[in-house]
Amino acid sequence: MERPYTILSCAVSLDGHIDDASPERLRLSSAEDFDEVDALRAECDAIMVGAGTVRKDNPRLLVRSEERRRRRKAEGRTGDLLKAVLSESGKLDPAARFFTTGDAGKVVYTGSPAYPAAEQRFLRAPGVTVVDAGDPTELRAVLADLVRRGVRRLMVEGGTRVHTRFLTEGLADELRLAVAPFFVGDATAPRFTGPGVFADGPGSPLRLERVREVGGMAVLHYRAEREDR
Repeated sequence: MERPYTILSCAVSLDGHIDDASPERLRLSSAEDFDEVDALRAECDAIMVGAGTVRKDNPRLLVRSEERRRRRKAEGRTGDLLKAVLSESGKLDPAARFFTTGDAGKVVYTGSPAYPAAEQRFLRAPGVTVVDAGDPTELRAVLADLVRRGVRRLMVEGGTRVHTRFLTEGLADELRLAVAPFFVGDATAPRFTGPGVFADGPGSPLRLERVREVGGMAVLHYRAEREDR
């Protein structure tokens, strides 16, 4: 199956959490790390998150640097990336910043039972397409659809369930993990991944390509070594 080259990007605490359990979003990244992630976004064609991220963080997921936006437009692309969200229920707010910001399209991949209601929900949302991704949602079908939309390079920014699905299904080609220099220490706080049988387990580990210090954080770059790529 043809699919985009897929990069998972995540910032975690020293004890593996991507947030704390409070209503406010925990800032894990330094300004330097944010800028480097922005540069990585600008090199991609699409960005994907899960429904939980849209609901909890209300992210915009834009290319922040005006210089990078100008460069993308000079190359004949939109300033921002195509935005994709995985939502089994399709119950997302069309007024969320994910859908109302950016100059590129947005795609909601939802489960078959929820598709008719989700399509109606976004009927008047400009630039938003709802796609039936199966029952339950089939990640390989989602990636194949993104390829048909011209996506060759995909960035995945979470959350826990989405990262876990990509890693257990062997659909991540590269991993950029930024480690913040502190602990969260809350067992109820969300983690980078949940339990599962991972494609890159002890018998088939990821290859560590480099480790760097970026704004006081340790940034680790891993690459998968599988025959399907």
